Amino acid sequence: MRDIIKLFEPSAIPIYDIKFDLQSRDDIPQVLRGLQYIYTNLETRQAVFDILETIIPPEIDKNNGRPGMALWTILVMGVLRLNLNWDYDRLLERVNNHQTIRQMLGHANFEYVYKSQTIKDNVSLLTPEILDQINQIVTSAGHQLFKNIKGRCDSFVVETDVHYPTDTNLLFDAIRTIILLIAKLGKKLKFEDFGGPHVERIQEIKNSLHRLQRLKHSTSKDFDKKQEQVIIDAHQSYLNLVKNALEQVNQTLKILVEQPENQRVELKAELSEIQRFIEHAERQIDQVERRVIKGEQIPHEEKVFSLFEEHTEWVNKGKAGVPVELGLKVCILSDQIGFILHHHVMQKQTDDKVAVAMVEETQKCFPLLRSCRFDKGFHSPSNQKDLKKLLDFVCLPKKGKLSKKDKEIEYSEEFRQNRRKHSAVESAINALEVHGLDICPDHGIDGFKRYVALAVVARNIQHLGALLQNQERERQKQLLREAANQPLQEAA
Repeated sequence: MRDIIKLFEPSAIPIYDIKFDLQSRDDIPQVLRGLQYIYTNLETRQAVFDILETIIPPEIDKNNGRPGMALWTILVMGVLRLNLNWDYDRLLERVNNHQTIRQMLGHANFEYVYKSQTIKDNVSLLTPEILDQINQIVTSAGHQLFKNIKGRCDSFVVETDVHYPTDTNLLFDAIRTIILLIAKLGKKLKFEDFGGPHVERIQEIKNSLHRLQRLKHSTSKDFDKKQEQVIIDAHQSYLNLVKNALEQVNQTLKILVEQPENQRVELKAELSEIQRFIEHAERQIDQVERRVIKGEQIPHEEKVFSLFEEHTEWVNKGKAGVPVELGLKVCILSDQIGFILHHHVMQKQTDDKVAVAMVEETQKCFPLLRSCRFDKGFHSPSNQKDLKKLLDFVCLPKKGKLSKKDKEIEYSEEFRQNRRKHSAVESAINALEVHGLDICPDHGIDGFKRYVALAVVARNIQHLGALLQNQERERQKQLLREAANQPLQEAA
């Protein structure tokens, strides 16, 4: 890039001159006001752009070549997408037609039009590490008036975009994907009837799945062997169709072995993907046979909850009306004014395993963190000991029956007040869920972590913008009061 802070169009309104409606209660002005602060504060802007420049691969000369999407534009679009819970289609519509957003992107009119794939490719360049560094800069702007930071730590589940998993519908996902990949490969190689009539085969397997899904186990006290046998037969019929399809797939793959070596190298990625789903299918066949035909109970650790989002976990947090959630837990640590200081995506971890690490990582960036509140889920004897070494005050209730000494601590006025204030962290969690972090539409664990990190940055930028707008409204009210009192003073 030739000038990382140069606007696209010289005739555009400078970003520091963009005006927002202070009476608006919509989220867009708050987000844009926060972005405006980052851009107009020279020290903050330079720090953010220094971080964003690491997106550019080191082998690329920033002063040569055709201009691409500006780093500022990438940040603005990423923040808008997450904070306002837009998909890429809604984001495309807004950046091409919303006047104030166009001004924030540096455009004077509506002539320049963005393309959907360009936005996707560039926003996905933002990594969790880059976003964490930007988040530190944003939150530091709100801590200038505080001598110390009071933290609140809790976790919640960010769902992945998956359907409810059963061993039979996961098996259908596997065989359907295999057949479609084989058909796509045949089209690429220009083989006639390569893989057979794939649409008809998928529909036949799907119909068999629907038939067994409609069957119900008997609830009678007297065991109904006839009904149970009908269910077993339906599953066996479904498995036979899948096995026949897999056998034909394997025969089809043998044809590729006879192809020239250079062609097999070109197809390496496709063949690897097909083989991965064949392994998924074979595992699900085994689990269905063990569960339905042999009557075994499948251990939880052997189960997979999505073939496409393999990082998905089965999370039971014990919430009323929500028996289970499919996704990953995310732990956040927020401060007393609503900024989220640090977050951590928890893979196969419980709350008590991340408590100390959350405080340590937060203190590396925010040394003023001197106290923190937790709920019982974060308790362990070692956590109690280690956290007291890191913080001046720790509000971490213990599980189980309390000793006399523990009762004195937890029944003290200071501890009880802090415990009551811990619930304020739910406000930060709710704000994240409302502004895009209820479900993650991005694919893979890397996409999940990037989505969460961008949501945290976007929320903090909006919160910064909301604080600035409140200050400006109060200043405006003060000016009006002074103007109203001026004639009275002159008359006196």
